[in-house]
Amino acid sequence: MAMAAVGALLVLLPLAAMLGRVNWPQFIPLITSESSLTALGLSLRTAAASTVLCVVFGVPLALVLARGDFPGQRLLRSFVLLPLVLPPVVGGIALLYAFGRQGLLGQSLEIAGIQIAFTTTAVVLAQTFVALPFLVVSLEGALRSAGSRYEAVAATLGARPTTVLRRVTLPLVLPGLASGAVLSFARSLGEFGATLTFAGSLQGVTRTLPLEIYLQRETDADAAVALSLLLVIVAVVVVGLSYRGPAPAGSVSRTARPGAPWRVAA
Repeated sequence: MAMAAVGALLVLLPLAAMLGRVNWPQFIPLITSESSLTALGLSLRTAAASTVLCVVFGVPLALVLARGDFPGQRLLRSFVLLPLVLPPVVGGIALLYAFGRQGLLGQSLEIAGIQIAFTTTAVVLAQTFVALPFLVVSLEGALRSAGSRYEAVAATLGARPTTVLRRVTLPLVLPGLASGAVLSFARSLGEFGATLTFAGSLQGVTRTLPLEIYLQRETDADAAVALSLLLVIVAVVVVGLSYRGPAPAGSVSRTARPGAPWRVAA
């Protein structure tokens, strides 16, 4: 218990110290200033877009990693999860050399009149790069926990693979998918290093809320603390939404209850 208390203090004490430094009389004006609202709006829009991309690309990746069996599968998983342990600034540099003007793909895109680096698109790509593993990890775990027996039954009843995915697999793992999407959104909202390196800090274009906090720290400490608290509140709400407590003993999911009649349209 003592070590648990120390661990809790390690997390809570800095947050409490930050709360003590908030300029409460000016809190609302500070977080509703023009620059703050612009940065917050940009963060919400780009985080939503990157979350959509995480779902679009993360669901197939999680299915391949959870259901597939092929040479190099572990290596693929390692690369997919690499952004979890990679310093974000390194990810930003990698993205810059891939999509920058002189990058691997950037030169061809530049010829086609498409510029990605230092644009809002670069913000979305940077956020997707760092947030994608959160969705893959959550969904792969849900897929492994659900097993494949219901999918096999649906297949024997003549359902096509796309029908099995839509009517059986996704409903079974919907809570895991939702948790992964929420965590991806939260990670995207708090992304800093890769965004600064790959997208820069242009107000209204690439300056997200974390970048605004970083800049305000040099000129207006009260604004930086107020905006930091705003991000903490959003993070707490997001983590609360993503957490699913253990199911009561003896309870069985409605979607996957044994003996439930199958009604799968081929």
